[in-house]
Amino acid sequence: MLGTGTPNPEPDRSGPAIAIVVNGAAYLVDFGPGVVRRAAAMSPEYGGQIPALSVDNLKIAFLTHLHSDHSAGLSDLILTPWVLERDEPLQIYGPEGIEEMASHVLQAYQADIRYRIDGLEPANETGWQVKAHVLDDGVVYEDDNVKVEAFRVRHGTWENAFGFRFTTADRVIVISGDAAPDANVEKYAAGADVLVHEVYSDSGFARRDAFWQKYHSTNHTSATELGEIARRAKPGLLVLYHVLFWGSSEETVLEEVRRGYDGDVVLAHDLDVF
Repeated sequence: MLGTGTPNPEPDRSGPAIAIVVNGAAYLVDFGPGVVRRAAAMSPEYGGQIPALSVDNLKIAFLTHLHSDHSAGLSDLILTPWVLERDEPLQIYGPEGIEEMASHVLQAYQADIRYRIDGLEPANETGWQVKAHVLDDGVVYEDDNVKVEAFRVRHGTWENAFGFRFTTADRVIVISGDAAPDANVEKYAAGADVLVHEVYSDSGFARRDAFWQKYHSTNHTSATELGEIARRAKPGLLVLYHVLFWGSSEETVLEEVRRGYDGDVVLAHDLDVF
């Protein structure tokens, strides 16, 4: 887990970002604020144990939706690995609008890019580039390590919000992204080895005013609802991230999930490995 946070700027929780590591290759899901530094913290260069997360190895990422807390790290993901010698374009897969997002980021940093290429720094001419792919339902990527399926989720009025199912030789990992309770999540998470799902605290929700209750209940999943989803889907491990606490403790959120679910469940922190 590179980042487990929400739009709230909690110092100990960077923006949402997950790394699936298979056979020395890293596949990122979302790139919230802090994504590159969190990856670096898990790499050998900075005392970590995962060579695949060396900054110049960050080459491919999947975006669940265009909300800023999930995507504000894009410029960092494009440019920092390039400055540190990534020599191939970043591949990103995301909803409609991903091409424009990447194009505008590159336009904003043209002065920096030109200086690094034409100035005294020995920057290569390819690593700053981006190949953006607009995804839809179904298999969106496949190589020798993984098959990645995208599926639509219900996230308020967003037209294009997705979850992902990663199938590897030994594990199936499903990531909800931001999602209200959705049958599609249950369908793709059924029997998965790991389900990484967003959640909000029921007791914290009760302290919110009516406006915010309406918003969050149509955009996100309560701990009680998630317990019911997990009970039906039966993942090997349920991992909670993007947790909206609103004053509740971690143990309270776990207890709320466990009221309807007796399987293995953990509340993730940045830099956790599962």
